[in-house]
Amino acid sequence: MRLDKYLKVSRLIKRRTVANEACDADKVIVNGKPARASYDVKTGDIIEINMGKTPLKVRVVKVVEVVGKDGAADLYEAI
Repeated sequence: MRLDKYLKVSRLIKRRTVANEACDADKVIVNGKPARASYDVKTGDIIEINMGKTPLKVRVVKVVEVVGKDGAADLYEAI
């Protein structure tokens, strides 16, 4: 799954276009490197989001195309 879509599905970022813009501005780092929106997310990846006042660092637990509001937090674990 693309990084921008994963960020939207997991509800780490509210909209896919905002996720895409954050990737273009190098505000999203995957495994220590700035990532493009087209990056293929895999289980075990470490994603850092540097938007707003507090940076967010999570580990990808699973990748699912469709998930409900309640199950979105099960896709990642905060580090």
